[in-house]
Amino acid sequence: MQRVWQHKSGLVEGFTQRYSLKLLVWYEMHASMPEAIAREKAIKEWQRAWKLKLIEVGNPGWRDLYEDLV
Repeated sequence: MQRVWQHKSGLVEGFTQRYSLKLLVWYEMHASMPEAIAREKAIKEWQRAWKLKLIEVGNPGWRDLYEDLV
């Protein structure tokens, strides 16, 4: 929750801050931080179309999922 809030508030340097991205349109829960980091690195290697399909399958309206977490 804290990390998502930091991104939405523009407090984390990087991609989300650079492009002023505020919507959480997709996320995955993982049992451990190393598992989450490994998954994130794997997805970064994906083609853009694969990433878009991942979002569209779970959130076709691109609704902000942050409210579901709070």
